[in-house]
Amino acid sequence: MEQNPWKIIREKTVYDNPWISLTEYDVINPGGGNGIYGKVHFKNIAVGVMVLDDAFNTYLVGQYRFTLNAYSWEIPEGGGPLGTDPLESAKRELLEETGLMANKWQALFTMHLSNSVSDELGIVYLARDLKQGIAEPEETEQLIVKKVSLEEAATMVENGLITDSMSVAAIYKVQLLLVQGKLK
Repeated sequence: MEQNPWKIIREKTVYDNPWISLTEYDVINPGGGNGIYGKVHFKNIAVGVMVLDDAFNTYLVGQYRFTLNAYSWEIPEGGGPLGTDPLESAKRELLEETGLMANKWQALFTMHLSNSVSDELGIVYLARDLKQGIAEPEETEQLIVKKVSLEEAATMVENGLITDSMSVAAIYKVQLLLVQGKLK
């Protein structure tokens, strides 16, 4: 069952820019029928940073998301070029978006963000032992940073105020680790 049941007849790049490309495939699907499949290929690894201070507060970043046509509250996140250390990309994103630096870093999990249409890989880190610096957002970012308790962040998820997949997973993962006594 773990072998690839898809047969690729033809593939064609239909779109390409510095961040993504879109490939269209003519295929024979697992049931034996002819079909097409599109795949968005990401040229960066998505990185997210779940910040947790000594009082169990976290930091959220609010911004208007062009793709959603809506405002979004999220953990600090962004991307790093393939071939670079994702932890270094996470440190850069945290500083850019919040001005925070952390002395303790721990990989929380790796996830595929939309595996039905893309190959985008996301890595989320836990950042602790914090020091405040100066934020340096990119010109495409108009950000609001707010500090909230972990409990408030979880309530925001439960009420549909946080819908970003990496943020939802990170908030719930850290809550679970605290309940299990694996974080102090």
